[in-house]
Amino acid sequence: MSRAPTTADVFNAVAESRRRQILDVLADGEHSVNRLVEILGIDQPQVSKHLRVLREVGAVGVRGEGRQRLYRIDSAALRPIHDWVRKYEQLWTERFDRLDRVLVDLSKEDNSDRRR
Repeated sequence: MSRAPTTADVFNAVAESRRRQILDVLADGEHSVNRLVEILGIDQPQVSKHLRVLREVGAVGVRGEGRQRLYRIDSAALRPIHDWVRKYEQLWTERFDRLDRVLVDLSKEDNSDRRR
């Protein structure tokens, strides 16, 4: 079975770790390609390639400021990922709550063993 193109949707686009790193940096605000290159330590052509993919799926917007192009996250395009993950949030919360209770019980047992 062939893989969907990276520009098919936002899920495929963010499946690549470098693109997620770019989004992480852009979460702090707008940045130029050169600034992304500095922060991420990867070559400019690679950053530009990943930005192109993110722009094609709508996850990143760009605006011109003089001769510079500043990139920013377009959170509306990331909404499907948020909605999908949110479905699992209750499951994770319940499991972590159960784990917390087990850890508290184990801690109580450990403390009672030390008192003996």
